[in-house]
Amino acid sequence: MTNETAFIPVPVPDGRTEINDRVYMNDAKGGFTPIELIKPQELLEDETVRKIMGFALALSAQVARFKGHTFEDLGAFDALLAQEYDLKKGGPKGNRTYRTYDNLMQVEVRVADLIDFGPELQIAKGLMDECLNEWASDSRSEIRAIITRAFNTDKEGKVNRSEVFMLLRLEIEDPRWQKAMKALRDAIRITGSKTYIRIQMRDTLDAAWSTITIDLAKA
Repeated sequence: MTNETAFIPVPVPDGRTEINDRVYMNDAKGGFTPIELIKPQELLEDETVRKIMGFALALSAQVARFKGHTFEDLGAFDALLAQEYDLKKGGPKGNRTYRTYDNLMQVEVRVADLIDFGPELQIAKGLMDECLNEWASDSRSEIRAIITRAFNTDKEGKVNRSEVFMLLRLEIEDPRWQKAMKALRDAIRITGSKTYIRIQMRDTLDAAWSTITIDLAKA
């Protein structure tokens, strides 16, 4: 016997169509296959996937509601602070942390900039290539590796942002390199922002924080 509330899945279409008193399954080509011609294991696989999909859709909706309620609760708390104490919680970017009185649970709100790069990026790449071509071939190999990783685009055609910012941290006095870094900084475009919530807890004050996993891929 359990006191837990039953998790009710979202109804999912069964993929079946009745035509002239005969049952068909919708196939991948947009047609219909008589159900008696489909292998039992294929019917079982179809049923299993639809069952999982029903629970997944319900869970996704529940997480969306949780996120909405979380922002509402934190927003109401922030409004109370502003009204009662003329106090705004968090830094200039909107990052803020809320903790329980015993300091064993916390909710973090983090605002991350969405970054893209303008045409100056290719100018920076050309200047860096000039530097590498004129430097000794057996030197600066680590820098060449970073540049290669930074400009290897992913499946969406995006450069590796973390490696690009790694280039900006290198201390190289060559004037052409400095010019390349200026072009790199000029290429950075902040196109918006995205807000993330991280919920953590720990057993004791000297223990490390443990993040409550909500992302299914990280569970």
